[in-house]
Amino acid sequence: MSFYEDGSRSRVGRWLVALAAVLFLIFVVVGGLFAVNYKNLGNLIKVVSLVRTQYLQPVGTTTLVDGAMRGIVESLGDPYSVYLDPKTYASLQEQIRGSFGGLGILVGLQDHYLTVARAYGGTPAQKAGIKKGDIITRINGRDARDIDLETAIGLMRGPVGTTISLTIARKGVPQPWNVELTREEISVPTVEGKIIPGTQIGYIAISQFTEKTPQEMDSVVAQLKSQHMRAVLLDLRDNPGGELQSAVKVANYFVPKGPVVYIDYRSGRDETYSSNGQNLGLPLVVLVNGNSASAAEILSGAIKDTRAGTLVGEKTFGKGIVQTVFDLGNGAGLKLTTARYLTPARHDINKKGIMPDVVVEQPAHATVDLQMQKGIELLKEKLGEKAAA
Repeated sequence: MSFYEDGSRSRVGRWLVALAAVLFLIFVVVGGLFAVNYKNLGNLIKVVSLVRTQYLQPVGTTTLVDGAMRGIVESLGDPYSVYLDPKTYASLQEQIRGSFGGLGILVGLQDHYLTVARAYGGTPAQKAGIKKGDIITRINGRDARDIDLETAIGLMRGPVGTTISLTIARKGVPQPWNVELTREEISVPTVEGKIIPGTQIGYIAISQFTEKTPQEMDSVVAQLKSQHMRAVLLDLRDNPGGELQSAVKVANYFVPKGPVVYIDYRSGRDETYSSNGQNLGLPLVVLVNGNSASAAEILSGAIKDTRAGTLVGEKTFGKGIVQTVFDLGNGAGLKLTTARYLTPARHDINKKGIMPDVVVEQPAHATVDLQMQKGIELLKEKLGEKAAA
């Protein structure tokens, strides 16, 4: 047996002894699991030993351990469960806080491709001409097909002033092209609102749910109420979700007192998140589409089940499972699917989505927002009926 050229059999031997001790401890703690799979356990030891001793290049222990953890999670076949290395975990935490250094784009996965849901005004992405619907095929030369969102976000974010190359594909454009971007400090609002001209309808768009969203919602609602808002058009289109607690707090504005969502755990116990009943009590239409997912579906599903408003648009994405983020130490983390959520009527929407009350398809290259038009039309009717009564 030969070892890679570091001149130290004893160091490898000590490492293998330590590995064997760790694996023995795991065997004792979860003996039932490994008693059934003792051959696979032996293969694991062999693989680690062979990589450490026979692979062409030296491989650090940290690299092997990270790879093993990543492989365990990937073996679940769950695209939402991800091992987060320290850099990716830090990026996820920045995303939850809502302030970060990056490019100013909101992205999601659509048909295995990293797709731009929005490019915020005044950001590097918007200045470079990146638009909603663009597909990011490569990040610094790395193939982005089937990439998980946390990894993609981790690659796109970085120190302010550093550069990154994105390869962009756009429908109707024959060939993809490369865009060089310089990262900037990004802090974009997740809630925007205005009174639709010529009406008393307040238009509120929520791009995602972060820790800042409830506070931003408070501010926008107060502003619109001061302008005599009498109805709400809530836009959850292209909202990929985010923090569960944030969505529940926002639901207080729209959902009557009672359950907003049930969390159903493997153990069989349920956890209920409820509205406090301090909702606006105004006519409400909610716009949704195929990119409305996760926390956005929690809110829209609660509004539909309680008949607090009318859903308009296209069937939602269908992500009805909940991920918990665990701190693993040394800066790493684990995002693991731990439960499913059910709407107030206990509908399981995972991989099914929510069908809107009024279906309105929005053609990709339409020059008019047909879904918004329909929402305004319905709210004007509701306001008319209310005035007549």
